[in-house]
Amino acid sequence: MSYRCRDPRDRACYNASLRYLGQREAGMEELDQQTAAALRVPPEELGDGSPIGVSVVADPAELTERFANDLRAEYRAAKAAGREKVVFIVPVGPVGQFDRLAEMCNQDAESLDDLVIINMDEYLTPDGKALISADDPLSFRRHMQAHFYDLLDPALAPPVAQRIFPLPEDPEIVTRAIETHGGVDVCFGGVGITGHVAFNDPPEPGYDITAEAFGALPTRVLELSRETLLINSVTAARGNIDRIPKMAITVGMKEILESRKVRLYLNRPWQNAIVRKALHGPVTAHVPVSLLQRHSDCHFTVVRQVTEPAEPVLR
Repeated sequence: MSYRCRDPRDRACYNASLRYLGQREAGMEELDQQTAAALRVPPEELGDGSPIGVSVVADPAELTERFANDLRAEYRAAKAAGREKVVFIVPVGPVGQFDRLAEMCNQDAESLDDLVIINMDEYLTPDGKALISADDPLSFRRHMQAHFYDLLDPALAPPVAQRIFPLPEDPEIVTRAIETHGGVDVCFGGVGITGHVAFNDPPEPGYDITAEAFGALPTRVLELSRETLLINSVTAARGNIDRIPKMAITVGMKEILESRKVRLYLNRPWQNAIVRKALHGPVTAHVPVSLLQRHSDCHFTVVRQVTEPAEPVLR
């Protein structure tokens, strides 16, 4: 990852880049050693000694089934514990779990009337002031509607008022929902190639922020990193990087870390390195998911392919 200056004539940015390169040579040796050790963890030892629990499933289909079952089980557990409303933060990515959850609830006539769903992020228009159209194939709102709400028997579905997306004009809608309903029961999610959870990409090189300060960042509008734009173009746009919106709104690490439970699901063939950094690397804002090592109840479910060594294979 290189230091980025928007304007190559910007001398302040250029000077900062030089300082950054010097800091890497002088001050990053220990961090690099810890990361290198994490990347060498063999498949059979993945998760050993980590405060984050790990379950391994055979393939993406089994992970989808596990994710759907976890959603239903956590809803039932929270209701059994006396929660009037059950609050989930959820992702679009991985996908498939909501189709399956709708199928299970319809089959068993199980109501989700007390479920409050906060989607963790959404793409924005280029100026960062509005959500992309719900007609856009990349819209997470479109996905949730087509793959969950439209599939559920209307009598079983969460009320519309309990289906929440963060809004660029009102980021605090997330805070209000969480406070109104007594906190987040479970944050579900995936992990990006940069280590982001939701769209909490790491700070750009040269920008200093502690893990504590990064963990306190709330719901906000941001510009996605080039790494995220690239990998999202591979997974969602057949490599058409120009098609991926550069701006997004995301729940913050604050809301994620304050959730009572965190459950993450990893099914991508490019997650072999980041899962090792998350579980065994140093806790740092430069790998946001690593902050979950400090959470009291965090668990990863990963497909077996993700456990394979993070070593190069030319093909």
